[in-house]
Amino acid sequence: MSVLYLATRNFGKVREIQALLAHLPVDILSLKDLPQAPEIVEDGETFAENARKKAEAVLALTGGVVLADDSGLEVEALQGEPGVRSARYAGEGAADAANNARLLEKLAGVPLHRRSARFCCAVAIAAPGQETVVAEGYCRGIIALKPRGDRGFGYDPLFLIPAYQKTFGELSPDVKNRISHRSRALNQVLPILEKLLG
Repeated sequence: MSVLYLATRNFGKVREIQALLAHLPVDILSLKDLPQAPEIVEDGETFAENARKKAEAVLALTGGVVLADDSGLEVEALQGEPGVRSARYAGEGAADAANNARLLEKLAGVPLHRRSARFCCAVAIAAPGQETVVAEGYCRGIIALKPRGDRGFGYDPLFLIPAYQKTFGELSPDVKNRISHRSRALNQVLPILEKLLG
């Protein structure tokens, strides 16, 4: 069986990517399975830059096929914040709840109709002897007035999908995985992954 390395320690991302790639005959390992993996500084100005950097760093470490994901939230009323700083919006090492609280604080007094946002995801595929490939996916929504639902991770309890009148924190994993930014980015690189992993 082929091995695919995920350049992340985020268990929520690992679980989603495993579900999205369940049809592939592949053993998926994350950075938690690689204790020797160094911390990769995410200092790119875009999600794509960070995804590429992570994928190529783990390729150098493992010599295997690597999938890296960098994703976050862009809120129109905040000129695109938190953007590439989504995971550390409330400070380095901030927990999801602290990041969500900071976002709600910044949006205090902003009515629902002005809380448009989009989740962005860049995925990078790095493999020995191959050019790194990057694809991006987006999902549009609205930032809810308070957290709703306990599914997902990150900003999911605040990200409201108008068509369902539910947040990512309330939607079933099946529905979320069908419409999410991550699935839209991954779908673009699936043919490459299928070819690399047989």
